[in-house]
Amino acid sequence: MSQVDGLKPTPLFDYYQEQGVIINDFHGWALPIQFTKIQEEHEAVRENVGVFETSHMGEILVTGSDAESFINSVITNDIRLIEIGQAQYTTIVNEDGGILDDLIIYKLSSDRFMFTPNASNSDKINSWLNNHKKDYQVEIQDISNKVGLIAIQGPNSAAVLEKITNVPLQDIKGYHFVDNVQVGTVGNILLSRTGYTGEDGFELYCDWADTTTLWLELLAAGSSFKIQQCGLGARDTLRLEAGMSLYGQELNEEINPIEAGLSFAVKLNKDVPFIGQKALQVIKTSDNQRISRGFELLERGIARQDYLVFNQEGDEIGFVTSGTQSPTFKKSIGLMLIDKKYAAFDTEVFVQVRKKKIPALITKKDWLKRK
Repeated sequence: MSQVDGLKPTPLFDYYQEQGVIINDFHGWALPIQFTKIQEEHEAVRENVGVFETSHMGEILVTGSDAESFINSVITNDIRLIEIGQAQYTTIVNEDGGILDDLIIYKLSSDRFMFTPNASNSDKINSWLNNHKKDYQVEIQDISNKVGLIAIQGPNSAAVLEKITNVPLQDIKGYHFVDNVQVGTVGNILLSRTGYTGEDGFELYCDWADTTTLWLELLAAGSSFKIQQCGLGARDTLRLEAGMSLYGQELNEEINPIEAGLSFAVKLNKDVPFIGQKALQVIKTSDNQRISRGFELLERGIARQDYLVFNQEGDEIGFVTSGTQSPTFKKSIGLMLIDKKYAAFDTEVFVQVRKKKIPALITKKDWLKRK
């Protein structure tokens, strides 16, 4: 893979150049923040259909007779709970319980699994897995530079895909997938009903060299729906409205999955001990806990990452992890990590936005459900 201005190009890089799309540095990858306007791309996904290239994400194969046992020793979730053709969200934590990454694992067969780490963590997770392989009979293979990834998201995503594939999409449930399928002229695709927008949608893992062809055929199939090309800007506002965490903001090695609101992906009573399990068991019962919460500003302003949060008495109780002006709800929303004793829903707190403390209401992360 060649370097472009010090950045790693995705399969669509030449297409971006031809179309005059402005690219930006995203964890060392050359990717577009937007094609038109972020709000326009955001609304297309909420109301219609949009496509994203996310080939910067990592893909790591773990295969072998001990694959399932090995995976269970390094993830917080329990891989035994899913079947072939199913995907599972999980975290990988260090010995202290800090989050190394959050990712999805696909169960391709009883002894073959695919990890999908975040772009910024792909090398770290590959090294972590290899360093903890011990005597397990497994092979770990980083195939990130061989796999392209396109997400098609929105209420009309299935209708667009149905025009160019014979796969019965209605049979694919959320967090399930079909492997080795044909979409348009492109074969060998893993088609998964997953996404990062809060809308119905699919992610298509294909051969790196086929990514541009697949992109163009999806655009052609979606032309009658006025399909929208989308960049990282809309991807971020969409995931935030859906209350989804982003590594490097809601998640990092100083934050554990319990306080991050990811307890559903942590099986503390798993009979196969995982790295960090003892630490998380202690954290779970600790009085000094933080918790991730949603919030809405009650006055004009936008709360950005790391802005401080205060209680009514003026005590610092936490900080903002993500914030934006919501394109869908037309108000300033975000996520914060705060002391649990101040985190009751509907509690009023204050966010330091530049030189002003703006009142905010603590909420659930359920803006889309309330809609």
